Amino acid sequence: MRPRARVVGVVASVLAAALCVAAAPESPRAAIQRTVLQTVEVPGSNYQVIEAKVEIAANAHVPKHTHPGTVVGYVLSGDYAVQLDGQPPKTVAPGESFVVPSGVVHEEMTGARAATVIAVFTVEKGKALTSPVS
Repeated sequence: MRPRARVVGVVASVLAAALCVAAAPESPRAAIQRTVLQTVEVPGSNYQVIEAKVEIAANAHVPKHTHPGTVVGYVLSGDYAVQLDGQPPKTVAPGESFVVPSGVVHEEMTGARAATVIAVFTVEKGKALTSPVS
């Protein structure tokens, strides 16, 4: 094989591999990123309030999960929907808010545009913020 042909072959192989990796579906962890903005203890209780910025990739599906307390969310940008167990998906546009009651199984999804949500979690201290549901 001539050197130029070998280089072209190697470049084509690398590009093909990169395209396969780019086309592979993201894991739920990669599709969602949560940044805690602040945590406040609720005096005289076993609860805390956690404010977080949640960023979800475009065309993502966050599988069924629960939270150990109520979540109030406000959509800053993007295409976002939440589906509480037993209900149809609810599209929440930028500038709108939603509530996920404590312990309710739900899933989230985005459309063509990635979504950014400000979420306020009122949860029991020491419990995992999110628990996956099979």
